Amino acid sequence: MATSATTATPSQRGRATRRTAAAAPAASVKPGPGKLGITDFVKVFDGITNNVCKVILGKEEVVRLSLAAIMCEGHVLFEDLPGTGKSMLARALSVSMNASNARVQCTPDLLPGDITGSSILDQRKGEFEFKPGPIFSSVLLVDEINRASPKTQSALLEAMAERRVTADGKTYDLPRPFIVLATQNPIEQGGTFPLPEAQVDRFLFKLSMGYLSRDSELEVMFSNGDNLPIDDLTPVMDTDGVSQLIKYVAQNVQMSKEVGFYIVDLIQGTRNDPAISVGASPRASIAMLKAAKVLAASDSRLEVYPDDVRAIASAVLAHRIVLRPEAVLRGEGVRDALERVVASVKPPLSVRS
Repeated sequence: MATSATTATPSQRGRATRRTAAAAPAASVKPGPGKLGITDFVKVFDGITNNVCKVILGKEEVVRLSLAAIMCEGHVLFEDLPGTGKSMLARALSVSMNASNARVQCTPDLLPGDITGSSILDQRKGEFEFKPGPIFSSVLLVDEINRASPKTQSALLEAMAERRVTADGKTYDLPRPFIVLATQNPIEQGGTFPLPEAQVDRFLFKLSMGYLSRDSELEVMFSNGDNLPIDDLTPVMDTDGVSQLIKYVAQNVQMSKEVGFYIVDLIQGTRNDPAISVGASPRASIAMLKAAKVLAASDSRLEVYPDDVRAIASAVLAHRIVLRPEAVLRGEGVRDALERVVASVKPPLSVRS
């Protein structure tokens, strides 16, 4: 993940220290009695992370960012090769939250109603009855989203943004929490419909699982030889508890005006960089604010530091900018441009970093 420095920041070192201490097997975690506090949030966040990491080995940062997306009520786009654990990640997150989950395999003939649901005639009653589709799940894996037609993509992304489905003049609310983990294969382009930039912008993060290290791949190979580790996973928290913690972060974690301007300066920096033809939108500013709040809370803080902003800059911005053709021809990548933008914007000195 792109940052302005190669060494670990103070808040990153703090998270690493706390995660080491919390490495014990995850048990059921519940918020303490009375009013929720930052300790409750950290306990649940680390508990779910540790639980998922029993199944998803060697990818703790991806797990934490995926969980952060849930706490932001956002969605994640994975651009990755097949077989890297995306489906297992979706299942592990849903089991850890005791939440419903579903999977949609996208194909060119997939219709919007196959995802959102449709009305079916009940012959006994003589009337149409709405049958909810797989989108009415707390964790929805949309596999190879770029193989679905633009019409189906639009229906899915509209439901993601509005968190409701309208059919036959009636509106149906989606469950809370709700997250879509969408995947697309960066290699195979035949028979695909690339997501327009305006629709990609609706994803909070763009992440990549990537390949495992040598030791982690050996452990995965042996652990999946007899039975799947996911079958032994138990819930850490229920969806009602997660919903409470989502509200807690939104209402209690504070961001100073100085850090807010720092985010705005980063966003506007993407619009002024000579290698970037399309910079990040105002939606990116909102996404960065929400994600930075969750990251601060996961580090036992009720105040956002510039370090939190830098830590999620690449995941929030990489899919929201478009390079100029001449920049691509000279071999420059999106993350190269982002590193330059982050390095050029000075963090506020009055706020701890």
